[in-house]
Amino acid sequence: MPQDFSPTGLRVLREVAQLGSFSAAARSLGYTQSAVSRQVAALEGVAGRRLFDRSRDGVVLTPAGARLLPRALRVLDELDAAVREAASVDAAGGPVRLGAFATAAAGLVPKALASLPRELEVTLREGTTPALTRALRAGTLDLAILARTPPFRPPDAESPPLDLTTLSERELVLGVPAGHPFAGAQAVEVEQLGGQVWVASRTDSGDSLLGVWPGLAERPNVRYIVRDWLAKLQIVAAGLAITTLAPVALDVLPDGVKVVAVRGEPQETRRLVLARRPGALDGPAARVADALIAAARA
Repeated sequence: MPQDFSPTGLRVLREVAQLGSFSAAARSLGYTQSAVSRQVAALEGVAGRRLFDRSRDGVVLTPAGARLLPRALRVLDELDAAVREAASVDAAGGPVRLGAFATAAAGLVPKALASLPRELEVTLREGTTPALTRALRAGTLDLAILARTPPFRPPDAESPPLDLTTLSERELVLGVPAGHPFAGAQAVEVEQLGGQVWVASRTDSGDSLLGVWPGLAERPNVRYIVRDWLAKLQIVAAGLAITTLAPVALDVLPDGVKVVAVRGEPQETRRLVLARRPGALDGPAARVADALIAAARA
């Protein structure tokens, strides 16, 4: 008797594709890692081919997995709608699922969502740009605010490409303590950044730091490494270090943090984009997208 794909297996497929690792998917779903591995093995048995390529850095969908994922998402959406209908909940009334990186979640999203009617339900998930991109592809987010750096390549190499709308494009700046020698200047030269103490956070891969001015001539003195954006700013406000600031966060800085521009080449431009999967947006998601665009350009 031929086997079928199970809903549990399809949910595991979605979660692994979104998070990029079996262990992260296990934590998210409340399973053991071995249970996730068994579900993936069962899916691959039904499919008759590998669905994920494994590597030291995690897992990515094979071409077969990438073909299966959109169909899995449609099946799971229908199952979720059936559950809502059975519970007498409007199947078309699910929330708009929005993702944003930390500074956008603090600096742009509240202003945009406050402009929308309260009956339009929106959920928010904070994450890094790679994590949010995977979530869009996995169908667990409808919209995501991503940070892009020159040369502004697409956030991933999958096809079809994500639909990207530029919200803003501005220069990266510094956040310095109010008592710092830079605090009274409108701008400093790149060469003046040598010898400074920095607070930064690690990227998802852990191989680089966010918060240090790119391309410094000497090895930076990174004394503080924290993941939380608010903790980073409080370290700056306490006079302990300086950091880089995404322009989207400038309206929500704590007292004691001053903004300073940096002159010199190359210019460090940061682009804020609203990303979604290709295709038409439904009414609620389109309204959220419009609100984000309006808030970014106000």
